[in-house]
Amino acid sequence: MTMKNADAIVVGAGWAGSILAKELTEAGLKVVMLERGPDRATAVEGAYPDSIDELRGAIRHRLFQDLSRTTVTIRNKIGQTALPYRQLSAFLPGEGVGGAGLHWSGVHFRAAPDDLALRSNVIARYGQKFIPEGMNLQDYGVTYDELEPFFDKAEKVFGTSGEAYKINGKVVGNGNVFAPSRSDDFPLPPLKDVYTANLFRKAASDAGYHPYSLPAANASRQYTNPYGAQMGPCNFCGYCSGYDCYMYSKASPNVNILPVLRKDPNFTLITRAHVMRVDLDSTKTRATGVTYLDLDSNKEVTIAADLVVLGAFQFHNVHLMLLSGIGKPYDAQKNEGVVGRNFVYQTITTSRAWLPENQFTNQFIGTGGGGVAIDDFNSMNFDHGPHGFVGGSPVWVNQAGVKPIAASTIGGGKDAPRWGAGYKKALVNTYRHAMAIDAHGSNMAYRDVFLDLDPTWKNTYGQPLLRMTFDWQDNDIRMNRYVVSQIEPIMKALGATKYELGMLEPGKPFDTRLYQTTHLGGGAVMGDDPNTSAINRYLQSWDVPNVFVIGSNAFPQGMGYNPTGMVAALAYWSAHHIRTTYLKSPGPLVRV
Repeated sequence: MTMKNADAIVVGAGWAGSILAKELTEAGLKVVMLERGPDRATAVEGAYPDSIDELRGAIRHRLFQDLSRTTVTIRNKIGQTALPYRQLSAFLPGEGVGGAGLHWSGVHFRAAPDDLALRSNVIARYGQKFIPEGMNLQDYGVTYDELEPFFDKAEKVFGTSGEAYKINGKVVGNGNVFAPSRSDDFPLPPLKDVYTANLFRKAASDAGYHPYSLPAANASRQYTNPYGAQMGPCNFCGYCSGYDCYMYSKASPNVNILPVLRKDPNFTLITRAHVMRVDLDSTKTRATGVTYLDLDSNKEVTIAADLVVLGAFQFHNVHLMLLSGIGKPYDAQKNEGVVGRNFVYQTITTSRAWLPENQFTNQFIGTGGGGVAIDDFNSMNFDHGPHGFVGGSPVWVNQAGVKPIAASTIGGGKDAPRWGAGYKKALVNTYRHAMAIDAHGSNMAYRDVFLDLDPTWKNTYGQPLLRMTFDWQDNDIRMNRYVVSQIEPIMKALGATKYELGMLEPGKPFDTRLYQTTHLGGGAVMGDDPNTSAINRYLQSWDVPNVFVIGSNAFPQGMGYNPTGMVAALAYWSAHHIRTTYLKSPGPLVRV
């Protein structure tokens, strides 16, 4: 069945897709957005008190992908047989309108300028030989100054709370001293510190570091964004990550963009639509539209369009490119090809401090994006030369709220009993008097870490599953262990009665059974060289110029910061160039 033509098709209803759909409808295009999952409205599904049900949310995974229909396969090394990821644990992709942008926490960073030209910076400071053998280090092909107006626009749409350090080159506040200058302040002031964040702020300062308030897309005050969408002030209920916000305080496509977009007569949203492929013409250099499976009727539907935007979750974008024959698949043996190349994750480990029994940490209180961080060991902010690794990590207290079921699993530390009365006593002590400190770090790209189509396993629609070959590498393990060791002075300044430093362990492989983070990246990266990137600096396919691929798939390597802020800025950057240049003269965009 073929539907009437659209001017543009957007695949995915998360942040990337919603931003592109809004920008393209503003440009006068008729836009069809396809979303595999159900429609979701905060007023209905985010209604209190059902929305703060931990069993329904974090345990039964109401907002996450249905792995029984399609998933990825995972292996640690080339030569191993990959097995399907059948139970949500290590990472949690979203499904339904809002995507991962509905269940995210809200930490909203800009990228560090040095990270956008990491290869060039490492070579300039330490020489070519500093880059380890097998590390595919690359520059983004776009600078912070070019992206700055789009970081600013995204923050205003998201209603981001934070404190600036420099605006237009002038020091204006107590923000992150390592952050680049901004053209304008955050739209909202920073969230208040919870008790543990306040303790961390003082202890980090006493240890000689530079603490600052995390930039958070959780509204510190009532706010109306440039689209007219309204947000309420966060009440620190502790139900952010994995939940839709009943206070309308956490930014999401469902709160900040879609209420306005749904009213636009040029916009059509189709849910329960599993996109099977992007359709190409006989030359394989132009997309003619997409074919999707209507999950209610089980019939295939084809929509014709002049422009196709892939704005789904990171590995879904890569999967669709491989299934559709867009770009040359990556061959790890030859280190050739681009689609699937430079798959990256993030390193994250948690350390814990136990405080005296007269200090109650109230871990049930929290907000997803709030907290206090230091950047002293992130990006290029410190001398890597003596340590011999690339990358870095922020360190922070980001108390998002420990819920009852989760509280039962945190235990009492390495030396605590595993069961019985002693276990219960240690558990209660940990919940009442302990605090967590995270090292949330970068993950570099490597020749033998990649995505491809699995030769064995298929999804319920008869298509090959995406195969993930991933393991921790020596560079990232050493980076994590160094950064975590620098937390020890903070532990001492806290006056901790005991503390444990959580580190990646050499020789211990990536374990899919343990949640780490949903910050996956790469696989269809941006750049200036079509031999090492799948999309150009405007996120346009080198091979099929009327296809744009928007998301963290564009990251050439991982960074220490959460990806959403960069994804949003890249989405607005790409949309700007589509509107101002591509629509006037469709074809490959060139650097000017």
